Amino acid sequence: MTTMWRNLPLPTHAPRRATDEAYLASVVSDLASVRPEQPWLLQALIRLQLELGWLSPQALDLLSKASGQSQGEIRGVIDFYGFLTTQPPKAYRLLLSNNLTDQWLGQGNNFDRLSSLNNLDLAYTSCTGLCDQGPAGLINGLPLTRLNDQRCQQVAETIQASVPVSDWPGEWFQVTETIQQSGPLLELRPKPGELLASCLAMGVEAFMAELKTSGLQGRGGAGFSTWKKWDSCRSETAPTKYLVCNADEGEPGTFKDRLLLAEYADLLIAGMTIGAWATGANQGFIYLRGEYLFLFSSLRAALKRHQTAGLLGQNILGVAGFDFDIDIHLGAGAYVCGEESALIESLESKRGIPRLRPPYPISRGYLNQPTLVNNVETFCAISHLVSGGAAAFKNLGHEGSAGTKLHSVSGDCAKPGIYECALGTPVSDLLTLAGAETAKAVQVGGPSGQLILAGDFDTRLSFTSLSSGGSIMVVGPQRDLFDLPANFGAFFAQESCGFCTPCRVGSQLISGALGRIKSGQGSGRDLETITELVQLNTYASHCGLGHTLGHPFQQLMALQPGAITGKLTADDGPRFSLQAATDEARELAGNRP
Repeated sequence: MTTMWRNLPLPTHAPRRATDEAYLASVVSDLASVRPEQPWLLQALIRLQLELGWLSPQALDLLSKASGQSQGEIRGVIDFYGFLTTQPPKAYRLLLSNNLTDQWLGQGNNFDRLSSLNNLDLAYTSCTGLCDQGPAGLINGLPLTRLNDQRCQQVAETIQASVPVSDWPGEWFQVTETIQQSGPLLELRPKPGELLASCLAMGVEAFMAELKTSGLQGRGGAGFSTWKKWDSCRSETAPTKYLVCNADEGEPGTFKDRLLLAEYADLLIAGMTIGAWATGANQGFIYLRGEYLFLFSSLRAALKRHQTAGLLGQNILGVAGFDFDIDIHLGAGAYVCGEESALIESLESKRGIPRLRPPYPISRGYLNQPTLVNNVETFCAISHLVSGGAAAFKNLGHEGSAGTKLHSVSGDCAKPGIYECALGTPVSDLLTLAGAETAKAVQVGGPSGQLILAGDFDTRLSFTSLSSGGSIMVVGPQRDLFDLPANFGAFFAQESCGFCTPCRVGSQLISGALGRIKSGQGSGRDLETITELVQLNTYASHCGLGHTLGHPFQQLMALQPGAITGKLTADDGPRFSLQAATDEARELAGNRP
């Protein structure tokens, strides 16, 4: 493992050091010398941002000279990531989560209460992965949880008194990992090296046969066969292969990977190391979302334990030539980097714009080499599979969906938290466990997922019925269902990478139209605008974000159109016809060259 982050500090926001050229030069030199053959610019930008609170002209000049990139190119990278800035900061920067569940818990009132503080930069950000203990936010990069009226008053008084964040009460930053229901994965606590040694004893061919038999599918939501992906990587003949853990858990309402990173890092590292052994990968990366900076130290300690025990590094467990190590790379606030090719672009210190595929990362990924990408839960599921065997793993699931799944449950329920359930569990069973029997709906899989109304709560959570990356947002009987597309529309507008015009412009127009409807100023023309733009983005956007940004609106219109049309108050144009607009958009799409 490299030592790129050995001196990573708590964010200090010390702008006085931003013009200290000797200090800046030492940071840049340190980062550039650690692994000069790999892109280091983004990690340098993040480190300087954390230490100084901004990226000064002096820092950009030194980075330009050291990297060989122009300042314009570097600014292009900075502008892409929400946590990077070239503006001198105030003493405090507070980003409040604008996720729907946080808003339901009073986040809007929190924003209003804190907005008058002179030495505070205050803004909304997308979901911070703390939905089970919201309203939440990030102060100078660190988590603030349970921001009720009393806590916000205390925060305001502390900021007014100019108390450094490092001296704030520790309980304000406490992140509690709440397991409401555990299963075989969350109950798994093997001895260090036990699972890897078991794999080495059975041999690669036997292990790959077990993986195929198990039916394990990727836990990110798409459900692609893990065996097929790993077997494809294994068949690549390049001398250098990479293995990447996607820990950029940015889907609103999801926080299961946070638990695994915090409490089950040994399972994750074991799964990654088994993956490297099976596929021939030489180097691994954990791409950790910037919102989870507070997990960095514990992850680094876990990696150090594995190194010391001979479970990472050279000749692992005494096997000659079995060389594999893992670095941690921090993200900087970009939801789109959860898409595997965008994540790889970010690893290469570029703007995280999704690549055109094919080629796929498995053949041409990081640095144009074969790259295996799986998420945190998938690598942990590998440890589960190895521990109990393929047959037991497969028998846990339901009709083609093997094993268990971790669900992040939040919103209008008595017991928010993590639930490990066998795949195939009905939505109704999960809601009963969470104390949400009176729910009117659930949003499964985040904004790009599925809205399920009470009449369909018998639907099973599985890859063949209702797939979920892990986010389950419970909608209580008192809620307005239009809150969902309105909030999600704003989310997509904020998180569009800006690469393609349909999504960059269309997401803003859709969000604006939804906002007008929510405020009581909507019209039939707004509905026409939304429908046309949704159809355009479905066919013309560069990546999946643009393709799915209209899903929340479309689903609500299909399931309960009155929740939208009942809000229209103005009549400034032809009435809305979903069928006519859809037929026209399909005809236009069919005529494309």
